[in-house]
Amino acid sequence: MGSPMYGFHNQNNILYLKLFFILLFMGCIPDRTTNLPSNQLLATPTSSPHSLNLTSALETLSLDGYFTFKNNHHAAKDFGNTFQSLPLAVLHPKSVSDISSTIKLIFELGSASEITVAARGHGHSLQGQAQTHGGLVINMESLKAQQMQVHIGEQPYVDVSGGELWINILHETLKHGLSPKSWTDYLHLTVGGTLSYAGISGQAFRHGPQINNVYQLEVVTGQGEVITCSENNSPDLFYGVLGGLGQFGIITQARISLEPAPKMVKWIRVLYSDFSSFSKDQEFLISSENSFDYIEGFVIINRTGLLNNWRSSFNPKDPMQASKFNSDGRTLYCLEMAKYFNPNETDVMDQRTESLLLLLHYIPSTLFLSEVSYVEFLDRVHLSEIKLRTKGLWEVPHPWMNLLIPKSKIHDFADEIFGNILTDNINGPILMYPVNKTKWHNNTSLVTPDEDVFYLVAFLSSAVPSSTGTDGLDQILTQNRRILEYCDRAQLGIKQYLPYYRTQQEWKAHFGPRWQSFIQRKSSYDPLAILAPGQRIFQKAIPIL
Repeated sequence: MGSPMYGFHNQNNILYLKLFFILLFMGCIPDRTTNLPSNQLLATPTSSPHSLNLTSALETLSLDGYFTFKNNHHAAKDFGNTFQSLPLAVLHPKSVSDISSTIKLIFELGSASEITVAARGHGHSLQGQAQTHGGLVINMESLKAQQMQVHIGEQPYVDVSGGELWINILHETLKHGLSPKSWTDYLHLTVGGTLSYAGISGQAFRHGPQINNVYQLEVVTGQGEVITCSENNSPDLFYGVLGGLGQFGIITQARISLEPAPKMVKWIRVLYSDFSSFSKDQEFLISSENSFDYIEGFVIINRTGLLNNWRSSFNPKDPMQASKFNSDGRTLYCLEMAKYFNPNETDVMDQRTESLLLLLHYIPSTLFLSEVSYVEFLDRVHLSEIKLRTKGLWEVPHPWMNLLIPKSKIHDFADEIFGNILTDNINGPILMYPVNKTKWHNNTSLVTPDEDVFYLVAFLSSAVPSSTGTDGLDQILTQNRRILEYCDRAQLGIKQYLPYYRTQQEWKAHFGPRWQSFIQRKSSYDPLAILAPGQRIFQKAIPIL
């Protein structure tokens, strides 16, 4: 997930890409963000004396970068392609002081001004979280021109801009034989974006999410103050910003933990017909010391010719038996694993891999293997993105839903969802894999279920524009609601990842006992609720109590 961030199936690839408190007194934000078809944009915010005065004030700032006040429709869109809000202006910063000076100006206008600020990375939000109607969008990718600094030592790290893409960090750190420890499934996301949520992928069971692998942050608060923070310096802000949905500050720089990078990856997929065996094997692997380096899983419903499609990237261990396997009309569970190694370690890696596989309970004829470079494995989703873009299937609505399910409830969840609610392919993958909470910091803003092991379950649907069938946007949203309603009715104790809520009560339930500390941090670092209005958590000029 996610991402944070994840993807969808086509026949030849499995694409991973892997709000709260609406008004404190009124219970909802006026609907200034519109749910629109992907080919329709909001009109430019109406000019008023207030907006003209603000424009003039912004133009007086001495900046290294610049503002654009026209042709900003790109800032009103995101990967979700369901919410669109047109800003008054876009800041293209070339320095941290550009961001600081701009936010200071808006803060000094006080609560009488409705102007808000949204930091936008690579545009992969799902529901308008990086948008602001009639406000100011900060194009964080403009800041990434700063040179990355890789530091080698006992605890290696890299200092990067908050607007830098993870794929660029991978390439730069590999020049030194190093790489970050924890990833998202899709690397063309910004550092500030994933750290504002969590950054979850198949390495999280071992290293925790990306927010666990950060030594230091530079943050611009909602008052325009630039603060360098860490676990020892301003720890309240440091942990608050990590997983904080952009509510307490804009991440302008991050110090990311590194480790020695492998050169190759043994990439493995197997299938299960029984959910119990699938989940037991996953839980066994994430609790084993000498396990794989990457563990994910996904649910496959009624997928025709599944193993034949795998042959484009994988080799079957037993080609004859694999050719006889029939996936039609079945609900199957795929366990995906990876073992990192260097060329001189091939024999040892093969022995360890074989030993682990002997302990699992998959369908023997479905064992598929491949060896690829480390970069090719980590950037696997981007290859599918290129193919989907050429077919016009990338910029479609993505009504994704990501859930964190307690281990004790995962069987109840699977029985209902895959037995009654979902009976056919959802036009996208369904990720499902467990992680160890012991590997996650408890003092970040991220909220997880109250168990040591929980599952990430991500429904990564892609809607077909104008369709009124099961692959249409309305039908997928209805399906998502049914899943959430069941979870609530059955009291499963789930938490949403990349959360989206509309009522105060929902957000209070989401944060639980952390709600008050979240409000206190907001009051301390963004008292006018200037930042990240697209999360629909707080509204500017409404007291934060």
